[in-house]
Amino acid sequence: MRTAAELNYREKGIISEIDPSHPSSKRILEHGFTPGQIIELMCKSTFNDPIAVSIRGTLIAIRKSEAGCIKLK
Repeated sequence: MRTAAELNYREKGIISEIDPSHPSSKRILEHGFTPGQIIELMCKSTFNDPIAVSIRGTLIAIRKSEAGCIKLK
């Protein structure tokens, strides 16, 4: 199963679930990363961490490790 950390530039995915065992899962959910939402990778920093994603019309920067807990369909 792919994760948001594996998206390529301008690639979209649909969130299937958030890994509840990840320490940041609650914070990720609070930012609107909920199942069924479309997520798009907008840019990566120089060393690919953090990454900026678009969700619900908002641009949010998250760490790549946090993006790894966002599982995609």
